[in-house]
Amino acid sequence: MIRIAIVDDHAVVRAGLRQFFADQVDLRVTGEAANGREAVELLRGGEIDVMLMDLSMPGQGGVDALAAIKARAPDLPVLILSGLPEEHYATALLKQGASGYLNKDCDPEDILRAIRTVVRGRKYITPAVAERLADSLSSNADKPQHELLSEREFQVFLRLAKGETIGHMADSMALSVKTVSTYRTRVMEKMKLATNSDLTYYALKNGLIQ
Repeated sequence: MIRIAIVDDHAVVRAGLRQFFADQVDLRVTGEAANGREAVELLRGGEIDVMLMDLSMPGQGGVDALAAIKARAPDLPVLILSGLPEEHYATALLKQGASGYLNKDCDPEDILRAIRTVVRGRKYITPAVAERLADSLSSNADKPQHELLSEREFQVFLRLAKGETIGHMADSMALSVKTVSTYRTRVMEKMKLATNSDLTYYALKNGLIQ
């Protein structure tokens, strides 16, 4: 039996997935959460074989939650199921530890296939994402600017783009203000941008925030 945790801020989505999985003889939902913080709390129960998680959630979103989950349970497969286009997030999140990335417009059978794939310790990669991963192996000059960022830099970039202050980031990420400021400087240098407004414009233009 594959034990699944569903993480999505929309109760109707969680209910729909729960009902869908109930029709599968080898799947069982053992936990639900509405945001990243609650997702991390689910790890304490230990009754999870795979986590199916959205990206856009209030409070701690999926990007930050992925980092926290992999720090606490590095072997737990985390499948991202998001409404955001895979071309903007998939390669970055796979490099940061996600086991797969699915768009919410996918065929339901793809979700089942992905879950059964990642619990065997494999990555689930769609043809479109495979092509982007292959492209990402080319020179840095060909990469989107945000794909040059490290995992922590990418987290800081998204938070800055959403208007979060350095002080608030330091508190929520358990880092010093100086450390967050250093990350901000690196982000600006790597992305060749000058202001937080530039970061926000870039993120909106590239579909990284809504």
